[in-house]
Order: sequence, then structure tokens, then C-alpha cells
Amino acid sequence: MNNFLQCINLHKSYPQGSGEPLHVLKGIDLTIERGEFLSIAGPSGAGKSTLLHLLGGLDEPSRGTVKLEGRDIFKISGNKRAQLRLKRIGFVFQFYYLLPDFDVLENVTMPIYIARSLSKKEAEAKAVTLLKEVGLGKRLTHKPGELSGGEAQRVAIARALILEPEIILCDEPTGNLDSETGEKILELLIKINRDKKKTFVIVTHDENIAASAKRVLHIKDGIMQKTEYR
Repeated sequence: MNNFLQCINLHKSYPQGSGEPLHVLKGIDLTIERGEFLSIAGPSGAGKSTLLHLLGGLDEPSRGTVKLEGRDIFKISGNKRAQLRLKRIGFVFQFYYLLPDFDVLENVTMPIYIARSLSKKEAEAKAVTLLKEVGLGKRLTHKPGELSGGEAQRVAIARALILEPEIILCDEPTGNLDSETGEKILELLIKINRDKKKTFVIVTHDENIAASAKRVLHIKDGIMQKTEYR
């Protein structure tokens, strides 16, 4: 293991009014290799999405450590952590979270404008190339409401890739899609992992995604139950 992304004794609890806090994660230890295609599986309420959010710095642990290349991401300022998320970590969610008033090209270029890393012309050229790669070269000017679920998820994937992050964190990426469309999205994720050498961590209920991962972690009641290697 090269300890690319690692969590150590990770706990997460949420207050429950005057009662006992809800313990969602109970001491998770995990090491992820650069370029890995990893699936996290388990029943609803197991803590899968909470773990993913902590790995991506979207939420803070109650106890424990998350390290990216040996650096604790919760020992840096909130602004620096936001920059780390923007530039090094891509997110793909079940419900896409596309901006409804912006077209496909604008949705994908938005992270570049936030990062202020390229000119408008350069950003659009890069986004067009990426959208062609995910099969949406002819949908650039369509709004999210004019897209199918599979097309919307491809836009979300392109947006996650636009700043060339090293890690893509996916929370139920096929959960809102029919089985045939889900298969195509899975094929796209596998291709990106293979061709672009991106590290994928995918939370899923989809057995096909779990079966396609080289390593599957099973979580139940906030505890790591077992690891399967394929």
C-alpha cells in the first residue's frame, strides 16, 4: 500500500437533542492506493456516505484522522481544505446537482471559473474535449432539464474531472438510473479509471459496481465488516 488516501480510527457522531448522540462511524481504518477502483458497500444507514464525505473533507470527524499523502486534511484551515477539494478531489453524486439555469458547457466549466485557473476560451475548449469524451459533444447548449438521467450524470462526471483531480468520490452514481443506463455509467467510470489513472472510491448499492471493483469494503452499523478482493 502506498498510503495515498488514509483514514485512521475514524469516528462520526451526530447530536440527538437531549438524548445520546447517534454514532454513525465507529473507528474506521482504511488505506486507499493511488489509481485504485474501490467500492464501499453496505445496507442503508451503515455509514457509507458519511465515510465518503469525511474522506473528501465535506464533513469533519468527531475523532480520528484523514490523511492525503500523509497530510491530515483536518489540520489545515477551512479555506485550504476547500482549495484541496476543488483542485484534488472530484465528487459525483446520485442526484447530479447541476445548475438548472446553466447549460451543459457552463455547468462543466464552472469549477474552472471558481478556481480561476484558465481563461474563458481555454476553459470552454477543455470542457468541450471532456464532454466529447463522455459522449455529450452534441449536447453542449442543453439545460439540465433537457437531459436524460444518464446524460445528466455524464455532465456531472465531466464536471468532476475538469480540474484533473487525482481522486473521484462517487456517492451512489447509478442510484437514480435504470439498469441499462447504470451499466453505461459504470463502463465510463471504469474507462476513466483505466485511461486517466484516477483513484475512484464509490459508495453503492449496485451489485454490478461492487463486482467491478478490485476491492470491496463492506460496512455495517458504522463498522468495517470485511474486505473482498476481486
